[in-house]
Amino acid sequence: MIKKESTFKSSIATIPKNIFAGFVVSLIALPLGLGLAIASEAPPISGIISAVVGGVLVAILGGSNVTITGPGNGLVVVLLGAITTLAGGDLYQGYLFTLAAIVFSGLLMLLLGFLRMGSLSDFFPSSAIQGMLAAIGIGILAKQFHVMLGYINIKGSTIELLYEIPFTIYHFIVDTNANFIAGIEGVLSLMIMIFYSKIRNRYFQLIPAPMWIVVLAIGLAYHYEYILQEVYPVDKSLLINIPNNVIENLAFPDFSSMFNIKFINVVIAITLISSIESLLSIKAVDKLDPLRRRSNINKDLKALGIASTVSGLLGGLNVVTVIARSSVGANNGATNRSANLFHAIFLLLFVLLFKEQLCKIPLPALSAILVYTGYKLADPFNIVKVFQIGGEQLLIFIVTLLATIFFNLIIGILSGILVTFIIHVVLNQNFTLFTLNLFKPNVLMYKEDDEKNNYYVSVVNFCTFLNYSKLKEKLDQIPENEDVILDFSRCSFVDHTVMENVNDYINTFTSKGGNFEVIGLDMHGSHTGHPFALRRVSETKRLVSKNLTKRQKLIKNIAESFQWNFRAVKKKSFLFLNSFGYFKSKKIIKIKNVLSNNKTTVFDVIYTEGEFIAKQVIRSTMMHIKVNKEIPWFILDRDGLFEYIYHLAGYEDIRIKNHNDFSKRFYLSGNDTQAIGDLFDDELVLFFESNPHYHIEASDKGLLIVHKERLASVKEMKAMIDFGIRLQNIINK
Repeated sequence: MIKKESTFKSSIATIPKNIFAGFVVSLIALPLGLGLAIASEAPPISGIISAVVGGVLVAILGGSNVTITGPGNGLVVVLLGAITTLAGGDLYQGYLFTLAAIVFSGLLMLLLGFLRMGSLSDFFPSSAIQGMLAAIGIGILAKQFHVMLGYINIKGSTIELLYEIPFTIYHFIVDTNANFIAGIEGVLSLMIMIFYSKIRNRYFQLIPAPMWIVVLAIGLAYHYEYILQEVYPVDKSLLINIPNNVIENLAFPDFSSMFNIKFINVVIAITLISSIESLLSIKAVDKLDPLRRRSNINKDLKALGIASTVSGLLGGLNVVTVIARSSVGANNGATNRSANLFHAIFLLLFVLLFKEQLCKIPLPALSAILVYTGYKLADPFNIVKVFQIGGEQLLIFIVTLLATIFFNLIIGILSGILVTFIIHVVLNQNFTLFTLNLFKPNVLMYKEDDEKNNYYVSVVNFCTFLNYSKLKEKLDQIPENEDVILDFSRCSFVDHTVMENVNDYINTFTSKGGNFEVIGLDMHGSHTGHPFALRRVSETKRLVSKNLTKRQKLIKNIAESFQWNFRAVKKKSFLFLNSFGYFKSKKIIKIKNVLSNNKTTVFDVIYTEGEFIAKQVIRSTMMHIKVNKEIPWFILDRDGLFEYIYHLAGYEDIRIKNHNDFSKRFYLSGNDTQAIGDLFDDELVLFFESNPHYHIEASDKGLLIVHKERLASVKEMKAMIDFGIRLQNIINK
């Protein structure tokens, strides 16, 4: 009861913050809602309906925390194509058919939520999604550039519209007609969008750039009307048209073409894009949440589906989660879903109270906002960033982009998925690997029962966008304030999509006080040094040694802090390991990540155990210590861990006098019982009892300290080094 009261009080206390955040977001959502509707050839009010309905319903029913909903950029191309083609060129009838498609799309999203398909976005390669978004940006820019200069009747495909841009610029400069003033407003609005962030005046920054465009456009209209007392030199066809009575002029969907194949394709396209855009936005906004909460994605899908259905029934566009407006809300103090609700309320007030003023805004001013938005989606620098990750990612990006532009969004994203799969098969030269292991359980997770209580997650075979959801399902079960070790050492291939998503987990766990470490990628190669580059097991030296993983870089930092040497691959012989009993029945394959000074060496080792069918490849982290005096041969281990092995070899457990508890907890064996008893004095026994447990062997070559039969995380490696140095000091006394 106390917890509920405190939660209620905290919610009440945050209302002023959320009201302010909602107001700021509404200043951006107003022009964007109008502009996105106009860009889709829908009535301007339909964009506002979408934002209001989405803001109210998703705030009440949703599962996210600080997201803002409304019409989305990604759907402009789909809705534009639907409205212009479903009724054979009759835009209003096409709009009514599209409303019906939006209703069905909302019902499909609701079904996806009930089917717990929130992981849908994980099945799309990251580079393919970026290519799709870039194609959407180019489509928006191609259409809206002409409108920005005052030419609203130029039609055609994306390629045709791009081709016409130079001619539109020429006519705008040469033909100073009635559209010229509107075009000038469009150009000035674009300049505001470009240079807004460079103006450092804090009072100027209080008003978002899109709202400055609205204020200045309305101000210019009143300047002509009241100061110059002239007719506003902008044709009425270039002004926003909002009905005098919004309620009486609501449009309702026409379901008469619901069995038409074109209609069905539109429903699928709208559902696909709205789902992807929303899911990606929800994941991105969770990173902006000051409390780092994790959204209930399936619950949010249901809410978005219901909101889209209601919006379509009332004449509005799709309702999706939008990243730009959500980030504005989060950056302005939004703490919960009420900010979305307040943003909807303010939008409704704007339309009801300032309808006359909104009708004075020229379309070119709003189109300038969309031109800038399209450019940001299709920013040429994105090509450079994708290429830095890897040449194969650039190929996926370009294929998806071109297929989307020349065909449609569905073919575009499917092309990206197909090309990604083909590239993965070619790189691994193993089609069977991806087909036979696709639906097999490839993720093992358990909590290690030792002093550290790490969550240990191991991935086998391969980890790509095709089966990433299995890994995500496991990771989402772990509290974000715990320690996690994700091991890819048994995984021969990890793709770019997985690497990017794993980095998100690292950041989230770090912000919540947990620790998330990735191990096992040191055995893999990458073509670039980018942290999100795909990784694969390769014997090519260029792949293996050229680029250090994050773990290797951290290990190198440890070496530098101790003034030790670091080698990613071994440079000296490790034959001395064969003198230790641990390696009597094991074959060493490879030594990597060697930290060393004159007396101490820490390293990762890959070795095999068993033969034929029972053969097993094991990877572990070990430490070798040289001591400056002769010590007896001995083996020390946690009681029961390797005891059965040593009993078979004829070793007996040595009990230390006056230390019964130590003898119960540890297995100690060796040939010279007397010398071992002398070595294990009170100080050494106390050291072992009060420190983490390791498998330790002594021979004439020094001490071998074995971590576990897996690679150590960087945090564990630091603990091992500290343990080994202190043990060395005690024995050397």
